[in-house]
Amino acid sequence: MRIEDVVRTPSTPLDAPAFPVGPYRFTDREYLNITYRTDPEALRRVVPEPLRVTEPLVRFEVMRMPDVTGLGDYTESGQLAVVEFEGETGEYSLSMYVDNFPAIASGREIGAFPKKLGRPRLYVDQDTLVGTLDYGSLPVARATMGYKHRPLDAEQAREELTQPTFMLKKLPHYDGTPRICELVRTRIDDLTVKGAWSGPARLQLLAHALAPLADLPVLEIVSASHLLTDLTLGRARVVHDYLA
Repeated sequence: MRIEDVVRTPSTPLDAPAFPVGPYRFTDREYLNITYRTDPEALRRVVPEPLRVTEPLVRFEVMRMPDVTGLGDYTESGQLAVVEFEGETGEYSLSMYVDNFPAIASGREIGAFPKKLGRPRLYVDQDTLVGTLDYGSLPVARATMGYKHRPLDAEQAREELTQPTFMLKKLPHYDGTPRICELVRTRIDDLTVKGAWSGPARLQLLAHALAPLADLPVLEIVSASHLLTDLTLGRARVVHDYLA
């Protein structure tokens, strides 16, 4: 294989890359979002400087993605903290659990998404929208929301999903020392809201050593939304280099 072909290949193995070249288009991407108030000190322990925690708010999300160009059909779940960076309010992605390897590999290698293997699900149980997350064989989260109880304003839904997202990218040298340690920012701009609803919601988190969502306890449910969208992910850019 020629050098220029090696460089152009999106990932290894060279003859069967783990994921194709993006950008990736999401059709009928469905969200269950529950924002809750948590312990402020527990949140500050896991949010890296120079991000600041101004309000102890966390968003738990489950995303059903049945049609993603190049990546297929999968589901994700994660936690995001409300933060501030240089006067701009956004969210910091604390963790993501995904049931699709190309999505894990591309998310970590191309972007800075903190993705691990997990077993999230999003489905309707009679009159209830249910989002669950298992890590291995053990449950770690269960979210419920009344199914389409109230319409949600499309602009409010758009504002919820187009907040800037901050992520931490870490890659080691071969000797174990840091090679890349960067805070990056991304934002969804190409978004179509196809449906938006709200309703009563509850969230239960179960303690797990390797999926520690419950370390940020649910003290109060602030809001909940059920959204149906089409979107394209934006490119990430570096906003702080920890090694500079």
